[in-house]
Amino acid sequence: MIERFVASWSGGKDSALAFYRAKQKGSVPERLLTMFEEDEERSKSHALPMEIIQAQANSIGIPLMIRGADWNSYERQFLDAMEECVQDGIPNGVFGDIDLEEHLKWVQTTCAKVGMKAIHPLWMEPRRKLLEEFVREGFEAYIIVVNTKMMPAKYIGRKFTIDLMNELEASGIDSCGESGEFHTVVVDGPIFNERIALTFNGQRERDGYVFMDVELEE
Repeated sequence: MIERFVASWSGGKDSALAFYRAKQKGSVPERLLTMFEEDEERSKSHALPMEIIQAQANSIGIPLMIRGADWNSYERQFLDAMEECVQDGIPNGVFGDIDLEEHLKWVQTTCAKVGMKAIHPLWMEPRRKLLEEFVREGFEAYIIVVNTKMMPAKYIGRKFTIDLMNELEASGIDSCGESGEFHTVVVDGPIFNERIALTFNGQRERDGYVFMDVELEE
C-alpha cells in the first residue's frame, strides 16, 4: 500500500532530507506544511518570506499549506492543519527530527490527537552521516539564521559544504545545528525540478539572532 504523506517543511536542510528519504522509499508526498509567524509574512525559526517557501513548493510540485501562529497558538494551528490532511486521506506526517527526544515526543503525541502517524526518516542516525548524505545527494543550502549566543555571526550566508562542516566542528560548533545554532535554506537538490535563485540583501539582528535578508532573484 502506498503511503501518502504531508511533510513538515521549514525550508531547511533537515526537512528537505527527510522529505527526500520518504520519497525514496516509495511514499507519495501530497502537501508541505510550513508554520509561519502570526501575520503569515515569515516562517517560524527560519524567518523565510512566503515567496521563498512558495517557490520551493512550486519547484517540488506539490501544494503548500501554511498556518500562522504565535507560540501560544502553535499547537492548535498545527493540529488544525494535520486534521485537515487526515480528513483529506493523508494519514502520515514526515518530520526532520534527528535525535532530540523532546521534539520527537511532542510530534508523536500531537499527531496522535488527530489520528496521524508521525514518521521520522532521520531519527537516531549520526548527525555527520546525514550531513554528508545531504551534500552527496546534490542538495544546495545556505546558512540564513545564526544564534549568536552559540556561534559567531560570521557564518551567516555561508554555503553548506563538507569544508564548512569541518570548520564548524573544529571550532566546537555542532555542524548539524540541531540545538538551534543556525538554520538553512535549501535552494536545489534531487527533490526540486528547478533551482531556486535567491539574492542575499543584507542582515538584521534581533534577540541574539542574526537573520539574512533573502529574496527571490528577479
